[in-house]
Amino acid sequence: MDNNPVYTAIIVDDEAPARSIIRQYLGRHANVEVIGECANGFDAIKMVRDLNPNLMFLDIQMPKVSGLELLEVLEDAPQVIFTTAYDEYALKAFELNAVDYLLKPFSLERFDAALNKALERLAGGLPAQRPPVEEIRNENPEKLNRIVVKKGSSISVIPVSDILFLEAQEEYVMIYSVQGRFMKHQTMHYYESHLPENEFVRIHRSYIANITKISKLEPYDKDSYIAVMPPDHRLRISRTGYRKLREKLGF
Repeated sequence: MDNNPVYTAIIVDDEAPARSIIRQYLGRHANVEVIGECANGFDAIKMVRDLNPNLMFLDIQMPKVSGLELLEVLEDAPQVIFTTAYDEYALKAFELNAVDYLLKPFSLERFDAALNKALERLAGGLPAQRPPVEEIRNENPEKLNRIVVKKGSSISVIPVSDILFLEAQEEYVMIYSVQGRFMKHQTMHYYESHLPENEFVRIHRSYIANITKISKLEPYDKDSYIAVMPPDHRLRISRTGYRKLREKLGF
């Protein structure tokens, strides 16, 4: 009699053929049950919350919410195996905390090896380890064009053009946007490196400002200024920040 436990899995990929291949490969394993699949990060968030799967096969590049953005907002992520066609994220794949990283197109043998790693981790009762999102993104230094934020049970996608400014708050960053303010567990250095430099300037150690949203600069103390932003935000500007603003704004 087979007493092996059955583990549940979901498949998250915006391409139906890719989901079909994973489901087909998993069909060879009696101890894994596919309980759901979806094509975008928004649906995956709800699926993880509702179904609480043991394992998630996760694409990275998807519309609406990417795989990396999905992991940022999930509080209790299952074990994760990345499946993606983009090798720029795989430079240090085996150093990451995800179970494994499958580069499309992957073979059945490669898939089974990744799955066996996940099953060993699940059988050993090891907690799911969320991949270090900032480390993965730093391998691919392209600029952000949106930020996924969470407030309560609501998930929103904020275009960076809607951001007014960012404020450092110890280990977090408060993002002020036209939609409201949102807390992110991220660093100012990360956003300074990944926001478009033609729009965002580190004006102070505590602030990164969207220079297209600055309505005016006002004198504060001797040789210092305040950036005025809608509706009534007033941000201190350091000497270095003021020099950067002069370069960007050309005054």
